[in-house]
Amino acid sequence: MLRAFVLGLITGVVYFVGTVYWTGTVLSAFGGLQPVVASVAMLLLALYLAIYPAIFAVVLSRLIASAGAPALLLTPAVWVATEYARGRMFGGFPWVPLGNSQVTVLPVVQFASILGVYGVSLVVAVVNAVAAFALLEPGRRRIKLIAATAVGLIVLAGWGSWRVADGSLTREGRPIRVGLLQGNVAQEEKWDPRHARRIFTTYIAMTRDAVRRGADYVIWPESATPFTFGEAPVSDQALRDLAVEVQVPILFGSDEDVHTNPPAYYNSAFQLGPDGRTVAVYRKMHLVPFGEFIPLQRWLTFVSPLVGRLTPFSEGESSVMLPVGSDKASTSICYEVVFPHLVRDAVNMGSELLTTVTNDGWYGHSSAPYQHFELASMRAVEQGRYLARAANTGISGVVDPYGRVVARSGIFEQVGMVEEVRFLTTRTVYARVGDVAAYAAIVLTLVALVTLRPRRQ
Repeated sequence: MLRAFVLGLITGVVYFVGTVYWTGTVLSAFGGLQPVVASVAMLLLALYLAIYPAIFAVVLSRLIASAGAPALLLTPAVWVATEYARGRMFGGFPWVPLGNSQVTVLPVVQFASILGVYGVSLVVAVVNAVAAFALLEPGRRRIKLIAATAVGLIVLAGWGSWRVADGSLTREGRPIRVGLLQGNVAQEEKWDPRHARRIFTTYIAMTRDAVRRGADYVIWPESATPFTFGEAPVSDQALRDLAVEVQVPILFGSDEDVHTNPPAYYNSAFQLGPDGRTVAVYRKMHLVPFGEFIPLQRWLTFVSPLVGRLTPFSEGESSVMLPVGSDKASTSICYEVVFPHLVRDAVNMGSELLTTVTNDGWYGHSSAPYQHFELASMRAVEQGRYLARAANTGISGVVDPYGRVVARSGIFEQVGMVEEVRFLTTRTVYARVGDVAAYAAIVLTLVALVTLRPRRQ
């Protein structure tokens, strides 16, 4: 068991260092940590995330000790159970789950509309488990198992191809043209008072241009305003006047001070109606560890420079519907979009259009903006909704309900995109049943652990 744990841990560390390496750069560049300390923090994160593959390896080793090679066929259940745990325990960090590897493989990823990203993880794990088992299993049973898996995969891909080709969701609902503004404001300039006027006037000009090109709904990125909305009367009024001028709703990100006792500080998204009034305020519910709060702050004394630079945010309480005419949209702020259940909750509250506002300028030219965009794209397939994404430095874009990228920007370019989306009301199977694939995987894993006893030597 120890050998299995160590091998699983090493595998996990290699995988996650290669996946979330950019967190070290972020902590060094913007968190005030020395590069060596930032690298240690990144390694600690990778080490924590690697615990889940290590547990997977231990459980699978235990099952193989009990049932022999056939226990390899339980691999998909064990993998999904531990992957789901990684996405939910201690706040969760569901970054790049196995199923997301298929987000650009449209015939396969359609399965997410039935069982979500964890269902797609299950499919990928099944194929790999059967391949591993086939290497150990002699005779005709191996051929039958490979054939059955191949047939199942062909049926799944055939159905997925038909679903994409049918494309009925792209003809349903009310169409609307959405303007996505990517101001490309450097992270070190965002809160510098010397750049505030330029940033604000840039977004005002981009809004007017998007509306001239036909935008019916304009979306600014996360924390787009170079001031705290509600605390800057002159700038607040200028933004309200802009909404009245262009006569379209405007969704924008801004920090929010709430003067309660004790005071609260939120990462929020505000929506102004065409009359300039605030019609909705969404407060980010799932905060970024080390970016918006410090987990285990008492024990992590080596990140004290980061603690001193960070004003911790408060958590919002629930999704909020954003009225756009007679229809409803919802938004996710930055990292929230990687959590399937948060987006599903919004759809079940009545959201007909998914939006997400983010500032990926923290990530520089790393792979993180690309990972983040593809993680967001999975939500569109799961929920059968268009997804519109406005990112400060990119990637901004629109993804249709089948995961097809309608339009996307590059990173670190200033661009205003105007694209057609649709308000949809049909709910997918996944929207109705949720993460039953993960729940079934957990139950099957527990049952196998209880019922399969280690063989006596």
